Parts: sequence; C-alpha cells; structure tokens
Amino acid sequence: MTRMKAQPNSLVVSSMNLDAFPRIPLFDAPTPIQRLERIEAALGLRGVRLFVKRDDLMGLGGGGNKLRKLEFLLGAAIDQGCDTFVTTGARQSNHARLSAAAAARMGLAAELMLTDTVPREDDSYRHNGNQLLDGLFGARVHHLPRGADALAAAHAREAALRAEGRKAYVVGAGGSSPVGALGYASCAEEIRAQEVALGLSFGTIIVANGSHGTHAGLAAGMDDPRRVLSFTVLAEPAEAERGTLALANATRSLLARPMLNAEDIRIDGSQRGEAYGIPTEAMLAAVRLMARTEGLLIDPVYSGKAFAGALAGLAEGRLTGDLLFVMTGGTPGLYAYQPAFA
Repeated sequence: MTRMKAQPNSLVVSSMNLDAFPRIPLFDAPTPIQRLERIEAALGLRGVRLFVKRDDLMGLGGGGNKLRKLEFLLGAAIDQGCDTFVTTGARQSNHARLSAAAAARMGLAAELMLTDTVPREDDSYRHNGNQLLDGLFGARVHHLPRGADALAAAHAREAALRAEGRKAYVVGAGGSSPVGALGYASCAEEIRAQEVALGLSFGTIIVANGSHGTHAGLAAGMDDPRRVLSFTVLAEPAEAERGTLALANATRSLLARPMLNAEDIRIDGSQRGEAYGIPTEAMLAAVRLMARTEGLLIDPVYSGKAFAGALAGLAEGRLTGDLLFVMTGGTPGLYAYQPAFA
C-alpha cells in the first residue's frame, strides 16, 4: 500500500517514527500558515501577531482536519484487508463526512452511525450541510436516537458485516483513537518545520477540543505540549482534560515517547456554551469577524468557538506574542446552522 512520508526539512530532526505506521495520502502537506493582519488591525493589537494554519485547505470531501486522522485510520483499515469503514458521530459530523469521502477515494464502503446529539429539528440542520454530503459520497447512514450508544451500534454492524463475509474497520467519534491521533502528532512535526522555515516560534497553538484527537495528537508530537491551548466544545473541562491526557499518552505510547502529566494539558471551558453544537453570541461574532476582515470561513461548532476563545484571551491580555490558530475546516456546517446567522 502507499505510504506518505512526513514532509522533509533538513533543519528539523524527527523524534518520531511515523513511517512505521500504515498511512495513505489524502491531502497535500504541509498546509499553509498565514498571518491575519486585517484582524490584528481591527483589534488594534500591539506586540501580538496572529497566524492561522489552514487545515481547512484540503481538497478531498470539502476539506478539514479529520483527513489527518483518516490517513492513518484508513491506512490501518487497508493494511488489515478491510473493505468497509464504520464510524460514529453527531448528525452533522465533519469526521463522518470526510470518512465517507476518503472511503470513496480508496474504494471502501462507508457506514455512518449518526446520533441526534444536538436538539435541533429545523430542516437546515437535519438535511443540509454534512448530511447532504454524506449521501453524495455514497455512505450508508444509520440514524440513531439521542442517547444511543453509537459505538456499540457500530460494533454490532461490524459483526453483521462479518457474517456476510465482509471485513469492517470500526472507529469512534472524530476518529480520535490513538492511531487517528497520529495525524496530529505528524502535524506537530509539520508545524515545527514551518517555524524553522518561517523564522517563527509560536508561544501558543490554539485548537478546538471535541473528541480530543486534535489536541491529544499535537500534545503527543510536541516537545513542549503546554504550547497547545484548546477550547472544549463538547465535554466539561475536567472530563476533557482527562480524556485528552489519556489519548495523548496512548498515542505517545505508540510512538515510544515519555508519558505526559495532567499539567501538560491546557484546556479552557469558557466557550462551550449551553452544550455541544449550541450557538453562542461569542461564536457568531467570531465567525463574522473572520469572514468580514479576512474573507475566511470557520465552522460554528468547533473553530468558531475556539476562535471566540482566542479573541477573549487577546482582549483580556492573556494571549501574547506570536499565536497560531489551527483552522480545522468544517465549512459545510455553516449551511446547517443558517438559522443561527439569519
């Protein structure tokens, strides 16, 4: 099978053997780092430079950061001889949409176990956005009621497929298994190489934290994991800290790296709002600011809330120096949230 090697940089020495893991190429790396000068001017920032890593600029399936995880997850699935990829998520899951697209690219069937996690019944949420694209990519979608155990349903489906003579690879929400998190351990290496090439050193790297995989993967790959600050959009802060630490250490175990401690994981719970997927005024303002100053689109569930947190930190003087915001994609979600922006 095809393996995509980490991006070379003669000035950066890798401390990880990522080539030891099956991997398929799903996007062109590295994704660019760009400065947000118009936002800096709009906010009147002094002594602070704001950069964005464009993980939304991935051509497959509408783009988005889940493709980093899927390079390793589908690599493992193909390496194990699987013909079907089964995963879980909320109705508007970005991971599910990109799983369907990546499976189509690699010739695998995709089955999605989607729960009604967000209490919304409007047509935009139920039928537009990622829901529309799941079907276009040919995935078989199983809709589960709120509170259902989607992972148990996925394993039950895997057993049924096995009885039919097929072989399925199962992964939970967000693709956030230790194997999936290798995608952001690789991204940590990519950022280090770009810092050298650009002559930059980011004091803080800001991400959203949902199923923990982005933060955990970066923490697994960073020499200083405290550079990463995430804003939880799903779990309460204490639960998010436990889950992120456990996943980061499971990923570091795969990479034969030393374990992390609780103080290595920085998570802010101020932007979660009422619950996962429920819009906040700060999120709406952050999405509009990014669109109206830089012409860039950030999603309302993940990056919108994380960028709102970054703006709050800047306004309060808690974030200084050179900052990197990881823009994780999810643009189709904007169409599912049309009523919130009306």
